[in-house]
Amino acid sequence: METIIVLVFVFGYLAITLEHSIKIDKLIPALVMMAISWALISLGIDAFPNWFDSAKHALVDNFGGLGHEEKMHLMEETLLHHLGKTAEILVFLLGAMTIVEIIDYFDGFSTIKAAVKFRSRKKILWLFSILAFILSAIIDNLTATIVLISILQKIVKDRDVRIWYAGLIIIAANAGGAWSPIGDVTTTMLWIGNKVSTGNLFLYLFIPSVLCMVVPTIIASFLKPFKGDLELQEEDDKPRSRFSSTMLFLGLGAIVSVPFFKVVTHLPPYVGMMLALGIVAIFAEIYTNSRFEMSQVGQGESVAHEHHSPVHRSLSRIEMPSILFFLGILMAVAALESLGILFGFADSLKENIGLLGTEPSGTLVSDLVVLLLGVGSAVIDNVPLVAASLGMFTEALDDQLWHFIAYSAGTGGSMLIIGSAAGVVAMGMEKIDFFWYLKKISWLALIGFIAGAAAFMVTRTLF
Repeated sequence: METIIVLVFVFGYLAITLEHSIKIDKLIPALVMMAISWALISLGIDAFPNWFDSAKHALVDNFGGLGHEEKMHLMEETLLHHLGKTAEILVFLLGAMTIVEIIDYFDGFSTIKAAVKFRSRKKILWLFSILAFILSAIIDNLTATIVLISILQKIVKDRDVRIWYAGLIIIAANAGGAWSPIGDVTTTMLWIGNKVSTGNLFLYLFIPSVLCMVVPTIIASFLKPFKGDLELQEEDDKPRSRFSSTMLFLGLGAIVSVPFFKVVTHLPPYVGMMLALGIVAIFAEIYTNSRFEMSQVGQGESVAHEHHSPVHRSLSRIEMPSILFFLGILMAVAALESLGILFGFADSLKENIGLLGTEPSGTLVSDLVVLLLGVGSAVIDNVPLVAASLGMFTEALDDQLWHFIAYSAGTGGSMLIIGSAAGVVAMGMEKIDFFWYLKKISWLALIGFIAGAAAFMVTRTLF
């Protein structure tokens, strides 16, 4: 039965990686393999020799000797445990995405667009790379990429030039998301899972992440697509909201406050994000009502409110397919973890190469494994790889292994356009060809990844 479940996972993953070839959205195989995996576990619960207790991070003693009802009860508790941990991440992302959409409702990002007054391709490259690096650390790399490519489409006319900028935005956004606890789903998973803390994440990963962004940008600035001046789009006549700048800084400030909320209250980050969303929503409703049109009064209060409510509109525009994909993939990995498969793999690493023994996590062997994890995140989505590492490794909070995993998984996905959420959304928005990206951008991402990894190996010896 274990073999069948592993095969379900493998075929599901294959369908995810071949999403654009088989024309099936990746959330579908993710949800299907999650449901089938847990169904097979339920049906064959008596056939499994081991069970992994995620709360205690150890195998259950004498699992084979338990009765059927006890095993079923244990499975239900484990399923609920994993659903709770997954829900923490999903609710957190829902809050962050909704705040970003509220900012966009008030045209808050036009403040950034208004700053582009020059035509130099090289200057625009650096502007968008730096913005992607900073914004992704604040609003996560997925939403930062959506925002910046949307702005880019309003500035740069030529699509053939625009996709070059989009490629560098992907690299910079993934680099910026790696050093922030709210910048990337995988980093958020490690942070929520109490594997890394905000302060040490910044201490260890900021310099490597900067190099991961700066080195490819420097090289790209000498390439032909970034030489000379650009023909910019003409300004549209759409009037800006007088609250655009206010909502931009309020929204970003609310998201940035979440890590501080966690430190002060010791509550899970999603609680702080819900508070942040509530505060932003209050101001959004107040600002919307202040410009209420009298012509809507005759339509009835509820209809008028719904028509003008920025919260209702923002909730309808968030990226629900991504949320459902994360649900499917995280719960599918949880199925493998619950059967002790990931724990068994970690044990084999212990016995064969001593990766998890008494050696420090900064050994050559562990470095190579984590680097391979980064390369693997380009081929396979980084979310399940980090989810698997959470079930495999038992290192303490802020062990250097977790920081290196956060860097490698966060930035390694830039090497292929399907390797990160930022890449996938850019691919959809600009219809970027997989092989074009592989030929033009992947080598830049690889150089940045290696530069940052080398910097990490140096900086960890200093702290």
